[in-house]
Amino acid sequence: MAAGSTPHFHNDAGHSVIHVGAREFMCIGAIAPFDHPHVYLDMGSDNEIICPYCSTLYRYRRDLHPDETDPQGCLLKEAA
Repeated sequence: MAAGSTPHFHNDAGHSVIHVGAREFMCIGAIAPFDHPHVYLDMGSDNEIICPYCSTLYRYRRDLHPDETDPQGCLLKEAA
């Protein structure tokens, strides 16, 4: 992932909450071909947001880097 790019997160495993280290990101729903339209989400000053397509609840956690999630494995990694 290029430095400064917007992280893309997915919820392929169906987690009820995904903690993220970024307040601005893209939600893709699940890994292709089961993804939904890639939607830009911006929490602003809030600490959580729900994706309008897949209803995943994302919560901001300051201790995570922008490309980290808890549970792990919800960051979409680009093919090299």
